[in-house]
Amino acid sequence: MPHAGGCATGDAKITRGYRLPAKHVIHTVGPVWNGGASGEPELLASCYRRSLELALAHSIRTIAFPAISRGVYGYPMERAAGIAVRECSRFAREHDAIERITFALFGSDALAIYQAELAQPAP
Repeated sequence: MPHAGGCATGDAKITRGYRLPAKHVIHTVGPVWNGGASGEPELLASCYRRSLELALAHSIRTIAFPAISRGVYGYPMERAAGIAVRECSRFAREHDAIERITFALFGSDALAIYQAELAQPAP
């Protein structure tokens, strides 16, 4: 479903960074958590894939992600972290043009969950 600015849930758009200390900003719309049976996992995975595809297409070599769909969208942190790490790791293995992917997180609990996910062997 499109949101303001024309970005559908699971899709991503790119703009200039304007006055931010970044040349570009990639905007994505994550799903609202409704228990997981409404396609939320695939939509969340798509947010990361589409954002990384845009980064690659625009020769962006580093990217930072918040915990997409957390906060008011209510996605469980453990599930969101697993999807984020899986999709970013897979993309990084397939596309060496992306030099660094950063997860920008709030709080030690979120950090610990992401660190645990990152410590898991790649599938």
